[in-house]
Amino acid sequence: MTIVSKSTLSLSAQERSLILWFDEIGIADIPVVGGKNASLGEMIQQLTPKGINVPTGFATTAYAYRHFIQSAGLEAKLRKLFADLDVEDVKNLRERGKKARSLLIHTPFPVELREAIATAYHSLCEQYNADTDVAVRSSATAEDLPDASFAGQQETYLNVVGVEGVLAACHKCFASLFTDRAISYRHAKGFDHFSIALAVGVQKMVRSDLATSGVMFSIDTETGFKDAALITAAYGLGENVVQGSVNPDEYYVFKPTLKAGFCPIIDKRLGSKELKMIYDDGSKFTKNVSVSPSERGKFALSDQEILQLANWACLIEDHYSQVHGIFTPMDIEWAKDGITNQLFIVQARPETVQSQKTGNVLRSYRLVLRNREWGIGNGEKSSHSSLPDSQSPIPLVTGRAIGEAISQGKARLILDVHKLDQFQVGEVLVTERTDPDWEPIMKRASAIVTNSGGRTCHAAIIARELGVPAIVGCGNATEILKPGQEVTISCAEGEEGKVYAGLLPFEVEEVPLENLPRTRTQILMNVGNPQEALSLSAIPNDGVGLARTEFIIANQIQIHPMALIHYDSLKDEFVKAKIADITSLYDEKPQYFVDKLAQGIGRIAAAFYPKPVIVRMSDFKSNEYANLLGGQQFEPHEENPMLGWRGAARYYDQGYREAFALECHAIRRVRKEMGLTNVIPMIPFCRTPDEGRLVLAEMAKNGLKQGVNDLQIYVMCELPNNVIMAEEFAEVFDGFSIGSNDLTQLTLGIDRDSTLVAQLFDERSQGVKRMVKMAIEAAKKCDRKIGICGQAPSDYPEFAQFLVEQGIDSISLNPDSVLKTMLEVAKVEGSNS
Repeated sequence: MTIVSKSTLSLSAQERSLILWFDEIGIADIPVVGGKNASLGEMIQQLTPKGINVPTGFATTAYAYRHFIQSAGLEAKLRKLFADLDVEDVKNLRERGKKARSLLIHTPFPVELREAIATAYHSLCEQYNADTDVAVRSSATAEDLPDASFAGQQETYLNVVGVEGVLAACHKCFASLFTDRAISYRHAKGFDHFSIALAVGVQKMVRSDLATSGVMFSIDTETGFKDAALITAAYGLGENVVQGSVNPDEYYVFKPTLKAGFCPIIDKRLGSKELKMIYDDGSKFTKNVSVSPSERGKFALSDQEILQLANWACLIEDHYSQVHGIFTPMDIEWAKDGITNQLFIVQARPETVQSQKTGNVLRSYRLVLRNREWGIGNGEKSSHSSLPDSQSPIPLVTGRAIGEAISQGKARLILDVHKLDQFQVGEVLVTERTDPDWEPIMKRASAIVTNSGGRTCHAAIIARELGVPAIVGCGNATEILKPGQEVTISCAEGEEGKVYAGLLPFEVEEVPLENLPRTRTQILMNVGNPQEALSLSAIPNDGVGLARTEFIIANQIQIHPMALIHYDSLKDEFVKAKIADITSLYDEKPQYFVDKLAQGIGRIAAAFYPKPVIVRMSDFKSNEYANLLGGQQFEPHEENPMLGWRGAARYYDQGYREAFALECHAIRRVRKEMGLTNVIPMIPFCRTPDEGRLVLAEMAKNGLKQGVNDLQIYVMCELPNNVIMAEEFAEVFDGFSIGSNDLTQLTLGIDRDSTLVAQLFDERSQGVKRMVKMAIEAAKKCDRKIGICGQAPSDYPEFAQFLVEQGIDSISLNPDSVLKTMLEVAKVEGSNS
């Protein structure tokens, strides 16, 4: 029997070893040392040379576990114990699990196993220092497979020191093969309890108790978008993030341009990070302490650290994809050492939810209220079907949406793990947070709602795996939701999940994506909300014909740009204080505007990369600008703002020029620093070609020079003068996008905001159609691209048919109209050919 080996072993010798070091095992050794240990060994051998830091250590083997079980005659006793196991009966499961664990804990290790572990630990101490602190982690031989994660099924112990401490932790890990949740999970996945062995990894601790740690995925966990890495971070040891005890920071990085050397952080979301787990000097290994308000108000990672981790996620994903011969997105735990300030990877396993999905069916959920749709499960609310604010349902609580589905049921509040047997099938589980002990009832829930946790916490991971919608990090769900209350859980309205009172009606639509026709006319999408972009990109499309900056400014920035530029001169002290609070991370207030706008645009551009994404520069009217925080001081009162100081006229005007510069800086960052050169800025409401030249001059002054780095600049074709002088506008701009809403109101002389004449507003009128026809003909004559991004083709299939017959290059549609219109366009093109 081999006790400790640091040399290359034959397979038979390896299989008989009690201990193996990480640097002598690899991913092929899962049957010998379990998934977690095999992955650590694989990374130490294959990825350390590429610059990835992985803490060293050793593993007890599957042979060691079986030797323990067989030498003590435990298998027969366990089989007898499990003869009448019923995993659906929480009480039965709990009793059998407790007896099984007790049996293992009270059976001493064989002497040779104790000696093997002690000798290996002493060897580790020689590399570092006496009584080296280690993490002791369970590693089952069936875990971390591409289709079964077993994440968190067995125990982990942190800050373990001394030989006796390590031996005790290893013993408890062996027993944890029979935790209630592990027994239940194996049964659900069809694994035999006695064919699986448990190995233990003993790994040098990373002192993240003095710094930060978290989880990252090399794929978007909700949408399955393959080109984004999601990183979460909080202070202290990583267990709080994994367990969902804290709401961590979240960062998104776009992988394709990261690999090309750019810095594409496309989203940063500040988490509350209330607690951090640190070393405990007492009898316990670790303890939680509160985080100071100043630390909570900062991001836990620098941009450089975010990019380094994202690079590592790419390297790990690429390596495992090569090993498995198939795209293998990864679920990775990382930690930063507070003494050396180095980053480390402490675990990596295949992601097991999105990677197993097939992409041949598009499933979308939507609430249906008063015969109208509210929210498109795979898209944004369409303007023609949105309910007025007074009719829209008001959520009871909100949090982070997990999945994209809608579910409903009666709320069941459980705050104590010992009361799980109260839970009934089909109820909505409402709790503070979950850990693996809750899994036996989670699979019976219609939905899950938690107060704490982020998108990589236990509740989120298990909900995805079970296909159950969940909303995590709600903060006060256990206070607001009442036992037995009927509720609807909606994860179909973007990244914010919402809990509504009552059982609201909803629809599920499934569209097969196989054999969809490809059309000569490009089918683009109108996108406003960056948080929905990754999801929307799954709908077949040729890019984005209209990305609205107004949505980002109104919903995510919320502050008038001039109020940020002239912050010190603000007259309203209340407004000034509110702006100070929102921008507390920024000494330079205008930088807040640039960062948020760049991230919003960047997220949309990344979602559809490398397809074109046409971004309209801000087109608020003065009364709408005034509604932004601090806007009253900088906006005039206009009798008719629809025809007043809007669009291009603002960009070179002294009253807004500085603010337009911030918009330009955001676009420049997206294109130059993030590498998203698929972004095409578009100028709205440009009244004359000379005005267009003034705007281009302002853009060039702010780093956006037409033609440099392949920069194209489009113009909205929405005024009769844009049509009449289309050839002159074509000398200034690279392309046109018809705005049918404004073109209709200005052709027919109708205020589209007036209900008195609303019945006369019709894009299908002959005058409007002649305008559109003239615009298309002029653009074609001047060899300029022309598309349409207005409402008409989304509402009226016959208008889309008219556009195709005129030879328009592209039609940009609301997301819920894309597939329907695509089929109509294919039919028209087929009949015209």
